[in-house]
Amino acid sequence: MSETGAGEARDDLAHDNGQPESAGDGAESELADLRSRVADAEDQRLRALADLDNLRKRCAAQVSRAVADTQAAVTSEWLPVADNLDRALAHSEADPDAIIEGVRAVRDQAHAILARLGFPRRDEVGVKFDPARHEAVAVQADTGAEAGTVIEVVRPGYGDREHQLRPAQVVVAKAD
Repeated sequence: MSETGAGEARDDLAHDNGQPESAGDGAESELADLRSRVADAEDQRLRALADLDNLRKRCAAQVSRAVADTQAAVTSEWLPVADNLDRALAHSEADPDAIIEGVRAVRDQAHAILARLGFPRRDEVGVKFDPARHEAVAVQADTGAEAGTVIEVVRPGYGDREHQLRPAQVVVAKAD
């Protein structure tokens, strides 16, 4: 047998025994499988990032819509107040007592709107000073009030502990 014929016979024997022709073919197949799996994982990652980006955009649009709807709802609550102020100014030549009464009615209407929106007016006199609800602007000796008690409201507060627009500015009694 020639040298070439002997090599071919060995290759035929190896093939017939079910063994791969070379160890590199198996590694190449495994490498191709791994590359395919990496490509699938990369595709899934890119799809997940795109889904996340779309979700962020949808959420931002929903928040913008909610803000616009809320602004419109609050503004519509205040339109009657603006209308009533216009009416009061249109009658400025009328009886001053009637104008004062009209302005008081508009003020009461504004306070009612603030309360409906969750920010009731707080102008409590005689209550214990609470730094979470009050801002002390002065301290004054007052023989008729207990020390640490609110004796005057300079500027009322609006809201409650969880939703406070502003604290009440108050004068607090001090001990003699």
